[in-house]
Amino acid sequence: MKDKKIITGQECLNDYEHLTSEGRSRRNILKSLGAAGLLLAASSATTMTPFNVFAKSESGSEPVLGKPGGKIKVASLSSSTADTLDPAKGALSTDYTRHYMVYNGLTKFDEHLVPHLELAESIDNENATVWHIKLRKGVLFHDGKELTAEDVVFSLNRHKKPETASKVMGLAKQFKSVSAAGKYDVTITLEGPNAELPSILAISHMLIVPAHISLNKGIGTGPFKVTDFKPGMRTLVKKNENYWKPGLPYLDEIELFAIPDEPSRVNALLSGEVHVINEVNPRSTSRIEASSGHRYVNAPSGNYTDLIIRQDMMPGKSADFTEAMKLLMDREQIKSAIFQDFAVIGNDTPIAPGARYFNSELPQTTFDPDKAKYLIKKAGFADAKIPLVASSAATSSVDIAVMMQQSAAEVGIKMDVQTKSADGYWSNHWAKHPLSFGNINPRPNADIIFSQFFLSSAAWNESHWQNSHFDKLLIDARKETDDDKRAQMYAEMQTLVNTKCGIGIPVFISNIDGVDSRLKGYGTNPLGGFMGYMFAEKVWLDA
Repeated sequence: MKDKKIITGQECLNDYEHLTSEGRSRRNILKSLGAAGLLLAASSATTMTPFNVFAKSESGSEPVLGKPGGKIKVASLSSSTADTLDPAKGALSTDYTRHYMVYNGLTKFDEHLVPHLELAESIDNENATVWHIKLRKGVLFHDGKELTAEDVVFSLNRHKKPETASKVMGLAKQFKSVSAAGKYDVTITLEGPNAELPSILAISHMLIVPAHISLNKGIGTGPFKVTDFKPGMRTLVKKNENYWKPGLPYLDEIELFAIPDEPSRVNALLSGEVHVINEVNPRSTSRIEASSGHRYVNAPSGNYTDLIIRQDMMPGKSADFTEAMKLLMDREQIKSAIFQDFAVIGNDTPIAPGARYFNSELPQTTFDPDKAKYLIKKAGFADAKIPLVASSAATSSVDIAVMMQQSAAEVGIKMDVQTKSADGYWSNHWAKHPLSFGNINPRPNADIIFSQFFLSSAAWNESHWQNSHFDKLLIDARKETDDDKRAQMYAEMQTLVNTKCGIGIPVFISNIDGVDSRLKGYGTNPLGGFMGYMFAEKVWLDA
């Protein structure tokens, strides 16, 4: 980001960005750079210390201080009556954004997906299995109660309880125990080593809530307090005057709601009705660019819209049929025609090119309608009309479905595109048909995305894929502290997903937000739109 400068370690960070873009692992990068500020979690008794990062003035001599005050309106892609103030239950980008406004985590990702200390004052570990966390003192919840170890123990342990219905219950199963070792000290003992625990603790679902207090009021330690929350309608938050980070947040008030229709979202931005929108269609960027009072923010990411082929029902039970559907996706055309090159080619695995552990040696799946026709005939569906469910709720899935339908028709394959309303799509249609589309927000590392979406027991195992060898590799990879061996495991896991799983990932989509030019400090984060859902405490209104 041009308006950011690292006061300490700038050359190190520049090299870090270059090496991560090449897909180098964090451990190897740190060995190369000797970067004292970055986490090397796999080593024993390692203490985690963040870089010192500030916004700088144009002269570079003084930090830029945001202008306090102002109210903004933010329009997200989707909301529903299932909207929640409980971080454990967050399922949509609107949920994640709301939760980061209200709560803090023990750690927090920067724009390079490096976990930094947040509510934790220090973190160290013994062989990546026993983790010792010392909390910041004097941090207050919105109701005036001080944050203590009891709150952290409660927040983390609740993910393991079925009645919580946590979206990350699968991740939390690795917590053998979470206990208080003092008023401000927490010990986490894992079932086995996991060098990525600080990254897991940074995801929105792991944000810290107060112990034994109802979550329907949204009481947290975060930069904003909830003043009005109506699921499916809006969230109104106001500045937390007692926030533990001096000088933050800048804004006085944020109203968050959804406008599901993308053209309507863009119109709302350009008319001045809202100040920020997410999920801008690449075709709309020229409209935003033409407005002197607005800009679009492009952030390459691991976000993807995926074709879901249920493996537990026909026709997806047929391996030939599953392969055929992947061959009907013209990835180059999807990238250029649908996403206007605001995307990179995918290869039917959730690890994006350039990401840590990306398997660059995996043969690329290519567009081959003739082979698809042969495989469909072999599977016994040559004369069938194949239903394909899509919705604007899953980014550009309708366009992808229509393109697949046209390609299939040219070789005599009949596909029936069924377009469902965005309203209620995630509850009523997502992964509930033999063939449908999903849209997965970026995850910070391979362990998390594989655990949440591809593990046989995962709640969000979209294609209901069951593979015991994959499951074993995933568990073994968590225990492996040799990064090269771990990389080999993740490479094999990607091969299994590519060749066996009922998920087709044609491209990885850039996050494009539309922003009022008066809103300053707005940047990017590969986790997702809205600066990885964490924009709220970082931006200010210069009006």
